[in-house]
Amino acid sequence: MRVVVQRSKEANVKVNGDIVGSITKGFVLLVGVTHDDKDEDAAFLADKIANLRVFEDDNGKMNLSILDKGGEILSVSQFTLYGDCRKGRRPNFMEAAKPDHALKIYEAFNSFLEEKGLKVETGKFGAMMDVQLINDGPVTLILESK
Repeated sequence: MRVVVQRSKEANVKVNGDIVGSITKGFVLLVGVTHDDKDEDAAFLADKIANLRVFEDDNGKMNLSILDKGGEILSVSQFTLYGDCRKGRRPNFMEAAKPDHALKIYEAFNSFLEEKGLKVETGKFGAMMDVQLINDGPVTLILESK
């Protein structure tokens, strides 16, 4: 699994012009799944993200987690995170999981985040989406389960 974590002040995702998910302060997660990902990968990354210390404490140090801050999650499925651009001019998506497997792992990932006590909003799996966010910092990290 591969997740791009963006700390945000506010964010939303629209499908056909309608907002299907929105958050205030928290994380926007772009979530990619590959063929051999399992629930264990989803659980590992959910724990890592829930406890990632990238929010400022009273001294201005990145020392607090999203759990400490009471932040929210906007989780968006993103198969293009597994696009290989090393050859040619068009990405190769052979490493992206097939939709049925990707959906199962993506839903497990979101459930693991909710089990940590986080509010999780999502986009619509497989749909064309417009994601809008105000990146806070900016803070953007890439996490992988392997």
